[in-house]
Amino acid sequence: MDSSLLQERATFIRAIRSFFFEQDVIEVETPVLSSAATTDPQIDSFVTTSRGRDAEGPERLYLQCSPELFMKRLLAEGSGPIFQLGPSFRAGEISPLHNPEFMMLEWYRPGYTMEQLMDEVEALVSNFVDLPSIERITVAEAFEVVGVADLYSTTIEQLQSAALAMALPSAEEMDLDWDGWVDYLMVLAIIPRFSHAAIFFTHYPASQAALARISPDNPKVAERFELILNGMEIANGFCELTDGAEQRNRFQQELSERSAAGLEAVPMDEKFLQALDHGLPDCSGVALGVERLMMLSMGKEQISEVMPFSINQV
Repeated sequence: MDSSLLQERATFIRAIRSFFFEQDVIEVETPVLSSAATTDPQIDSFVTTSRGRDAEGPERLYLQCSPELFMKRLLAEGSGPIFQLGPSFRAGEISPLHNPEFMMLEWYRPGYTMEQLMDEVEALVSNFVDLPSIERITVAEAFEVVGVADLYSTTIEQLQSAALAMALPSAEEMDLDWDGWVDYLMVLAIIPRFSHAAIFFTHYPASQAALARISPDNPKVAERFELILNGMEIANGFCELTDGAEQRNRFQQELSERSAAGLEAVPMDEKFLQALDHGLPDCSGVALGVERLMMLSMGKEQISEVMPFSINQV
């Protein structure tokens, strides 16, 4: 990275901080290492070993794929609105859009609805990318665009038939569950239809809720959104789940999916679950890939072009 791009990156990050400082959102720092890992079967965590604490012997620690759970512990302690800029880590994610270490911007707004948070995401992003108003469309409405009239009444076979009718690659050989076909069609059929647009996809299937609250108006969907700019995922946000028992059930389900897929078992974050039981305020939060937004702002094609050192340089 030459000196002019290094300066542009520094200016970009300073502008993000200024955006939140002007609104009295507190910047926080949370640990990069944790004794727990994400249970998400789609994400692999980096693992390291320390000498252990209190002479207990070697201890496995995990590099965090997101500061989310630590930040929610701060929210449960009464922090108020907070944001964080810092490194996150995901093993094996290398592509023009992925680097195993990357900068994440994450922030939480107590009392905000999902719609209010989307407004704020749009306000932030518009400082860096010249955009018209960002369109908002539910995932079910997006599927209607590609001929799937009632997503939540479809079967696996019907989703595969839709993929075959569109001649999508490997659709005949794919062996996916219902959520797998939804993801497959989103990536290969729906997002490309909006490749030159700025769009929020909202209200994902409840089975893809992750840490999001199920909509009180429709139990089939979660209060989750993703921001897509020019065909690239930039941000993923939720109206946050505050029910500790439900969150534990979701973590256990994900661990079962990891086991079925032959993936390593990982410890779920008991301290986070205790914080939920203590009481997380109603809030909405979002994670945004800083380098991806930089790519759009600077007109770059690869994430390595906006990083001082990519994985190939370390």
